[in-house]
Amino acid sequence: MEILKLRSGDVLELKKTHPCGGRQFRVLRTGSEVRIVCCSCGRDLIMDRIKLERAVKRVIPAPESTPETAE
Repeated sequence: MEILKLRSGDVLELKKTHPCGGRQFRVLRTGSEVRIVCCSCGRDLIMDRIKLERAVKRVIPAPESTPETAE
């Protein structure tokens, strides 16, 4: 199993729904434990990375910050 590349700001769609009915979570912090927040109700969760990687259906990458060119 390949390790998912997660970054702060990415949105994860999980296989199971949260009790509020939402499936999308935003990544706040990564490491051996990943801190995520529900996009529907705002609930904050900390999950083991291995458990989270099994629960992820797809990753929606965070928009890249593009530097503005001043002319």
